[in-house]
Amino acid sequence: MKIIATYNIKGGVGKTSTAVNLAYLAAQNHYKTLVWDLDPQGASSYYFRIKPKVKGGSKQLIAGERELDGLIKATDFENLDLLPADFSFRNLDLVLDTRKKPTQRLKKLLAPLTQEYDFIFLDCPPNISLLSEAIFETSEILLSPIIPTTLSLRTLEQLKKYLKDNKLKHLQLIPFFSMADRRKKMHCEIMATLSEQHQDILSSTIPYASDIERMGWERMPLAAYARKSRSTDAYQALWQEILQLIT
Repeated sequence: MKIIATYNIKGGVGKTSTAVNLAYLAAQNHYKTLVWDLDPQGASSYYFRIKPKVKGGSKQLIAGERELDGLIKATDFENLDLLPADFSFRNLDLVLDTRKKPTQRLKKLLAPLTQEYDFIFLDCPPNISLLSEAIFETSEILLSPIIPTTLSLRTLEQLKKYLKDNKLKHLQLIPFFSMADRRKKMHCEIMATLSEQHQDILSSTIPYASDIERMGWERMPLAAYARKSRSTDAYQALWQEILQLIT
């Protein structure tokens, strides 16, 4: 079982679309897959047509008064389940801060599910916080989408420095380009430069495309409504490249 967190310090870079689409592809390849929507905005929950509501909210969850397997919802897709978001997740940092060993809480909650799933995707909110620290302790892979802009370059450097300073050697950082527009000269130049400077960046690139934006309208993973498209092919290539690294 692998726990993969889609994470970036910066928001609006394609974390949720990455989690949803890769989880769907994993499930289609007969891997038992779970998405945990940790963002209080509940975008993953919305895409899977599931109400973002957790009975008892974040307090009972983190306190261990609710077990995760009782909160899991089936999606419309075989082998793919969801742990929905809850608006109370906006206070997860505060709730974690009241517990002993707060960075170990998510790992402890997920432990009973390790035999049930092949992959667990954590759809994470942005920023560095106590919740982020718990996510880093829990995950094995940190999948980080980066838009080819100067601000994204800066956040990648910040993230690498944080992981190094905190000696999170168990955590494999996998960055890749997201929302890339090859019609823009700056995007092309930054991708070329960054690929030379950071050779760990994957070769697969997710484009900035209207069919991906349609996920909010269709409320389902991209490949479920656009089986033959450049964007679907890009996610397929990304998933295959990730599998080669982690399996």
